[in-house]
Amino acid sequence: MAMMLRSLPAVGWEHWGGDRGGLRFSPLAQITPANVGNLVRAFEFHTGDLVSQPSAAMTRTKFEATPLFVEDSLIFCSPFNEVIALDPGTGAQKWRYDPKIATDQRPANRYVCRGVTYWVDDRAAQKAACRARIFMGTNDARLIALDARDGIPCANFGSQGEIALEIGMKPDWPGEFQITSPSVVGRGVVVVGSAIGDNRRVDAPRGTVRAFDARTGQPRWSFDPLIHEGVDAGHANVWAPMSADDERGLVFLPTSSPSPDFWGGKRPGNNEHADSVVALRSETGELAWAFQIVHHDVWDYDLPAQPTLARIDTGDGLRDVVIQPTKQGFVFVLDRDTGRPVWPVEERRVPQDGAEGEQLSPTQPFPTHVPPLTSQTIAASDLFSLLPRMGQSTCEALFASARNEGLYTPPSTQGSLVFPFTGGGVNWGSAAFDPVDQVLYANTSIAVHVVKLLPAAEREGFRPPPGHDFGPQRGAPFAVTRAMATSALGMPCNKPPWGTLVAVDLKAGKILWRSTVGTTEDRAPLGLAFKWGTPLISGVVITAGGLVFTGAMDAYLRAFDGRSGEELWQGRLPVPGVANPMTYLWKGEQYVAIAAGGHSESGTSIGDSLVAFRLARQGETPSLWSRTIDRPGGRFWSTVVGIVAALFAALVALWRRRHRAQA
Repeated sequence: MAMMLRSLPAVGWEHWGGDRGGLRFSPLAQITPANVGNLVRAFEFHTGDLVSQPSAAMTRTKFEATPLFVEDSLIFCSPFNEVIALDPGTGAQKWRYDPKIATDQRPANRYVCRGVTYWVDDRAAQKAACRARIFMGTNDARLIALDARDGIPCANFGSQGEIALEIGMKPDWPGEFQITSPSVVGRGVVVVGSAIGDNRRVDAPRGTVRAFDARTGQPRWSFDPLIHEGVDAGHANVWAPMSADDERGLVFLPTSSPSPDFWGGKRPGNNEHADSVVALRSETGELAWAFQIVHHDVWDYDLPAQPTLARIDTGDGLRDVVIQPTKQGFVFVLDRDTGRPVWPVEERRVPQDGAEGEQLSPTQPFPTHVPPLTSQTIAASDLFSLLPRMGQSTCEALFASARNEGLYTPPSTQGSLVFPFTGGGVNWGSAAFDPVDQVLYANTSIAVHVVKLLPAAEREGFRPPPGHDFGPQRGAPFAVTRAMATSALGMPCNKPPWGTLVAVDLKAGKILWRSTVGTTEDRAPLGLAFKWGTPLISGVVITAGGLVFTGAMDAYLRAFDGRSGEELWQGRLPVPGVANPMTYLWKGEQYVAIAAGGHSESGTSIGDSLVAFRLARQGETPSLWSRTIDRPGGRFWSTVVGIVAALFAALVALWRRRHRAQA
């Protein structure tokens, strides 16, 4: 039987989202709800970042890569853009390419590389160099092409295997402009986006989407995500992953908000095609259609997620669609050929009376068929405390003083609550779709931001309080501060859960289940594991075996039952895996792998590991690295001890805060 399994062909993971359309669905069914508890750690590979770049790695990295399984190798990029190929069964390094990016810069979005792109030139001879290619965008704005078999740069692409992107102006600082997400290849054209520092200035670099011949690197076309006619400021970009439909010859772009995020008086109108799903002709860059999700965005509600290309049953037969989840928790479902909503989208009136000089849109689009994945309103009754009123006064004061008129409350000088927060709903991890059961799965984050505009006269020399982001928004009459709404104990003001996995029946327009993902174990004193959820900016992988795998901000890879949402298994990681997991079949065995490097922006522990799990072989038993979930009642005394310890820690934290304030 073992020999028969090992003779099975390998099943790969050729694209960042599983396929070009980002389904994140694998046909593998070897690992099931019945045997997932038998998973063991297959290997752990260290990139070496903590040794070679200890200072930058510990403070300025986000290891968010999803490996590809191609050419009998696992291939991924490190936060410093080293491309590494591993043996898929042992984790042994096969080759490595180092583009030698500078590590003394300050990338606006930290050092991050979410993945690489695989493409095969079907015109080239079978054994020709660079017939199979790996494309990668870098933090210092280069597009690099490597031979997928040995990591050697493709000499016939650009200049010795790379192209330096010209941004058309001098950057404010090294790192203002970078590439963080994988490119996409459609009909022999490689398309690349960019990430730009937010809220620094009105005249930020343009977020031009660029396309190059995948064989030669010759420029093919460019596209500006913002129509500048009648607008003297504001730029938009595409920082999130894109999708491609080769049959139709289309690429799909999730575009960002225009600059700056929180005041748009110098960019009147709806600001097309920012905050939109945009479909372009792969070979020419011609606009096929665009659908705008947010008009005149002043909330940083850009589109962070890869558009998911699926075939769904609408009740009138199968239909090819684009599924776009958002930070607000919406799910828009658009016809893939026309961009028109499959189900009605209503323009509803939203709060007005923006800051001086602002020209808000009176309405915003609301999808009507699929309910929001998260709450979109918050009130004082939703405040959280460990015990009645403990640490709650700070939150009460925030809610009493800030504008809070529901979704799309405008930023203001008095301070406004933005809920869901600007990292809320579905983020760059995107959604996953089961084409068999017609169910959409998505991780969501739930928290509140307090956004406050500061008159320009207060901009110079302003020192933001701890925990507050500061954006000077030069060229605008207001700077901005943004902070998570937290209590005196440092806990979110809103009640948990703070991170949930959601399953949606798209045809019925019905939420099937919500499950809390993550605990406080890796942050709370004594390793207390309160199941309150953690922010979930990364995504999931789903399998034909009926499982949903996901990481979180604690150090576990988790498996959930796809039908019930029950958490079935946890695999311990060295540090949190804030990345999208993937799965593949190698020599008859199914593996699940995830990058576990932590997330410096979120204050987690930091590492440099890629970890893979598989089912135990004969004679192997699951270790502490792998465990099934205790049933209710199994942790009574640990819970009691945990509550007592948490209350003690909260009292200590409160005393320290008051002591610092008095000092």
